[in-house]
Amino acid sequence: MANIIEISDLSAPELAPYRNTAEKELEAAGIFVAESPNVIRTALNFGFTPISLLMERKYINIQAADIIELCGNIPVYTAPSQVLTELTGFKMTQGVLCAMCRRALPSPASILAGAERIAVLEDIMNQTNIGAIFRSAAALGFDAVLLTPSCSDPLFRRSIRVSMGTVFQIPWTYLENEPPYYINVLKEYGFAAAAMALRNDTVRIDDTKLASEKKLAVILGTEGSGLKAETISACDYTIKIPMQHGVDSLNVAAASAVAFWQLSKK
Repeated sequence: MANIIEISDLSAPELAPYRNTAEKELEAAGIFVAESPNVIRTALNFGFTPISLLMERKYINIQAADIIELCGNIPVYTAPSQVLTELTGFKMTQGVLCAMCRRALPSPASILAGAERIAVLEDIMNQTNIGAIFRSAAALGFDAVLLTPSCSDPLFRRSIRVSMGTVFQIPWTYLENEPPYYINVLKEYGFAAAAMALRNDTVRIDDTKLASEKKLAVILGTEGSGLKAETISACDYTIKIPMQHGVDSLNVAAASAVAFWQLSKK
């Protein structure tokens, strides 16, 4: 039975996950917010626990009816569109938000032990890029994503939305070591490390040596400054995508899609 609650007080403490734009505070509280019916369904299908839902009343019996049923007797907060915009600070074009419990992350060792193709993100802070890289990694056959401690959280709302929920599907965790020391950890588990960087001493991304590696970690850096020089030096390969028309590089999210397609296990 749905527990429908009409919002009467925007300052009510139970609405804090939707009102709070400081996502670090939500992270500290063990909460994240998923946006849009499809993304919420994916999170539920992969076992994430819902806390509450927020939506316009018109969604209750249409787009979100199955979600409400899947969530059981949790609060479903509802109000007219303008009230929800005032509460959240943005227009809810996707109609539905869901506050959910975070889960304990796996250890890097448990991921590395069972993978053959991984993406490693070094100090990437842009949430849109994080989400897009996750979507490409999941779609193009990579086994997992590892992030350095300085990366943005994949469970921030924008990253979840851009990833289309693939942050719930593909294994991921944070590395315990800062650059470049995590490269040693990758090598301990048998991975060849391939740094994507604009250098002269590179191999083409379609080089047969890369495809023949049993275990390969593709290392991607932040926009602008890219990977740290020490990271590149510690890697087994420096790779780049051949460019034309005088273009020197792609956005890191676009580059990741090309790399994952070319270097996935066929």
